[in-house]
Amino acid sequence: MKRVLVTLCAMALVLVMGSVSFAGDKLVIGTDTNFPPFEFKDPETGKHTGFDVELWDAIAKEIGVEYDLQPMDFNGIIPGLQTGQLDVGIAGMTIKPERAKVIDFSDGYYNSGLVILVRKDNDDVQKIEDLKGKVVATKLGTTSADLAKERSGAEDVKLFPNNDAMFMELMSGGADAVIFDSPVVGDFIRKAGHGQVKVVGPLYHGQAYGMGFPKGSTLVKKVNAALASLKESGAYRDLYVKWFGSEPR
Repeated sequence: MKRVLVTLCAMALVLVMGSVSFAGDKLVIGTDTNFPPFEFKDPETGKHTGFDVELWDAIAKEIGVEYDLQPMDFNGIIPGLQTGQLDVGIAGMTIKPERAKVIDFSDGYYNSGLVILVRKDNDDVQKIEDLKGKVVATKLGTTSADLAKERSGAEDVKLFPNNDAMFMELMSGGADAVIFDSPVVGDFIRKAGHGQVKVVGPLYHGQAYGMGFPKGSTLVKKVNAALASLKESGAYRDLYVKWFGSEPR
């Protein structure tokens, strides 16, 4: 009887360990909670979608992995990668040297830049130098925040955790301008801000977005190969046109 009990306990332990191991095979993918058209919650389905979300899903199928999507604030993604709580971060993340010191990046998958957005009746601001002494709104932990602090000469740079609050600050008159990523600003102009705002000046800080990984991750090579394959097959192009309405650049 004692031998039978030991055997049963051992079998139960194997089953438990097996289930833990299976759960651990799923990758945890960190993505922004509010960064349309790259990632956002569909108001009709309640699910997160967008270019980044669909691109990662295509990559995951290409390399044969399962995953759980973990929506979170942008400024939590890099710490999550550093501590190993996330396996991948895909959130319109600019490939920057200071970030590359603490995480690894994939090849670039989207070329972007920063623009200045003002209310439609604002004719005082035409370029970044015109923001001197004014109030600028942007998003916490982004390259836009760096540009606003380093080059705008603004009297006050207001930092917000999400896009909605940043744009609302501009629309309510709490800020003279928003500095942010061109595709997200373009999405806002086409939707909530239609007819009420405009972009001024040139494109600043041409930059590439990359997927982030913990340092030394073996996923980087696999993801780069999958990304190249999707571009070659035309699947990447189809996603790009779907979400941005133009050919990849």
